Amino acid sequence: MRITVDVKPKSKKDSVEVISKGHFMVRVRAPASKGKANVAVTKLLKKYLGKPVSIISGHTSSRKIFVVEE
Repeated sequence: MRITVDVKPKSKKDSVEVISKGHFMVRVRAPASKGKANVAVTKLLKKYLGKPVSIISGHTSSRKIFVVEE
């Protein structure tokens, strides 16, 4: 399954918000530099969904597409 994620780096706290089916807003404290926010988002989504996830598109964008392993 693919999901779209809008990322807000350097937030006050880490959080996951469901916008609609398959669309999430993820806020992370990590900065966007050197892929730190990507790592933080991946870990947070894995914990939230309880399944492995990986980025397939948007590595340098605030809008990313993840694949969720079934």
